[in-house]
Amino acid sequence: MDRVDALVIGAGVVGLAVGRALARSGLETIVLERADAIGTGTSSRNSEVIHAGLYYPQGSLKARLCVRGRAQLYEFCASHGVAHRRCGKLVVATSAEQHAALDATRAKAAANGVELQWLTPAEAAALEPALRCSAALLSPETGIVDSHGLMLALQGDMEAAGGALALCSPVLGLRCAADARDAGDAGDGHVVAVGGEAPMELGARIVVNAAGLWAPALASATQGLAAQHVPQGHHAKGNYFSLAGRAPFSRLIYPVPEQAGLGVHLTLDLAGQARFGPDVEWLPPGAPDAIDYRVDPARGESFYAEIRRYWPALRDGALQPAYSGVRPKLGGPGSAAADFVVQGAETHGIAGLVNLFGIESPGLTACMAIADEVLASIG
Repeated sequence: MDRVDALVIGAGVVGLAVGRALARSGLETIVLERADAIGTGTSSRNSEVIHAGLYYPQGSLKARLCVRGRAQLYEFCASHGVAHRRCGKLVVATSAEQHAALDATRAKAAANGVELQWLTPAEAAALEPALRCSAALLSPETGIVDSHGLMLALQGDMEAAGGALALCSPVLGLRCAADARDAGDAGDGHVVAVGGEAPMELGARIVVNAAGLWAPALASATQGLAAQHVPQGHHAKGNYFSLAGRAPFSRLIYPVPEQAGLGVHLTLDLAGQARFGPDVEWLPPGAPDAIDYRVDPARGESFYAEIRRYWPALRDGALQPAYSGVRPKLGGPGSAAADFVVQGAETHGIAGLVNLFGIESPGLTACMAIADEVLASIG
């Protein structure tokens, strides 16, 4: 059986960032990916926003890793030629009743070390003439990034440090080293069963489960990991609609946050094309392979009313189905938003095993900070 120092399961943006960090720390590292390309799941089906860190509870992993990861991401993009733009964002209230929520967002951001500027309607309109609001918060640190370019750059860094990527390599199961549980040492290593055209077993002292939507199922298939350490995953589908014609905004526009997400917001790609979304569509329990990513055009009807609260000039028929993504949530409908889970030996008692659960937004922004957290977890 072949052995390496570290195996990372999943080649999304977080898995690639973790693989890069492991390889750069001198470990022989392989990133295993079930698909035939990197980042085909959540990493390529999102808003491509670099978040400032406004919404997350003080002290949470999401807050800490978003703020640190955002600085790392801007620096990495600048040094590696990854297309990005620090365009800024307005969080808008459209009625006086929402001002308290807007103020709570400003207080939460300040607790996370993120300063926001309160704008009057006139000040907001001076920045974005097409916008209608009763108040707004300006976040100058928010930006957008080419997510695929980012993943390619992370992969390139990993490979330059001696790491490798193995596509079409689905992980069928993981068997933890017995002495990793008994003696706190991974010893001869954990054993990963890899499928594909040439099924094999690989041994590794370190295994990182960065499988995104598949992470809970993979943890369930991990021999030696107690069931109490495997959370119930939930899938929240978010549908996006694109705008026909040029956007009248130069910044991102977000409504006041709602419980399961950040509302039907307007984001821009690097070419200036506007898209709206995501909405929240809870999916029934099931395997990620069975997810239908098609966007139902009828869902766009509800978008018009939401968008017109802050952009009343949106014309009928201007929205068209674009794409959808699915967020790997740890809480279902009606639950409070859950934090990231970086689960290491301090929780489950298995040296060298790290499970990443619930890595939704701001996972892209925080990817390199999450990688640092994984390295700290394995010592």
